[in-house]
Amino acid sequence: MKLNNIKTRWNENKTVLNGWLSIGNAFSAEIMAQQGYDSLTIDLQHGFVGYDEAKTMLQAMRASGVAPMVRVPWLEPGIIMKALDAGAWGVICPMVNTAEQAQQLVSFVRYPPSGSRSFGPTRVSIAEGADYGQYADDHVVCFAMIETAEAFNNLEAIVATPGLDGVYIGPADLTLGLTGRKYRTGFDRDEPEIVDAIKHIVDVAHRAGKKAGLHNGSAAYAAKAAEWGFDLVTVSNDVQLLRSAATASIQQFRELNEGQSVDKRSTQTGGY
Repeated sequence: MKLNNIKTRWNENKTVLNGWLSIGNAFSAEIMAQQGYDSLTIDLQHGFVGYDEAKTMLQAMRASGVAPMVRVPWLEPGIIMKALDAGAWGVICPMVNTAEQAQQLVSFVRYPPSGSRSFGPTRVSIAEGADYGQYADDHVVCFAMIETAEAFNNLEAIVATPGLDGVYIGPADLTLGLTGRKYRTGFDRDEPEIVDAIKHIVDVAHRAGKKAGLHNGSAAYAAKAAEWGFDLVTVSNDVQLLRSAATASIQQFRELNEGQSVDKRSTQTGGY
């Protein structure tokens, strides 16, 4: 069975650089996979991606060696197990608010006796080796998302869950959960009370021997999060990268073309 390079990076005390895939397309996933990320997460919760598209994206990423993960839509055993059977090396599950829910998540990810995952690794045994079932529980990464006031208050109990590798912060929802609409929505929080909450989560996770991941909107903020001790940082997604690159290209053309248009008008004589 192949090594999960997320865990390899952690064993080397290095931060995992994770990318985000919200476009349901195998070719765009393949392009992202070739850019040097340690891992890439397919977003089945908020991404424009269905399960059938996710399958081809996982296949397209295989040649790069990047570690593929899936953010599942919800805490539901069927989609979690199908994502793993399709070849995900990790699962990020949203809205895990209690220790009981964290225990359920672990159960859906791990085979008996550690969990209740049904055995049927249809594709992953081809992609990762016939011995997948023997090593999967040590290989697959399991993240519970902390993004509500309830989860924040239950944090110590959640991170105490055996078999849970870590917690993953959704800062936009966490801000809404802790403060309502007091602040703008989005990532890269700079409000002191939210920054303190984010740092509290990573500290509690580490005291329990768990990893902590953070969703970021920029490389600069992700680098700062790594300095705070985060073990996995997500930097940009395919939609954001496409939008920003297109905007920059159009802006550059408009600026250059505007100057050329002035020059052209100055040389025109007018009339026939």
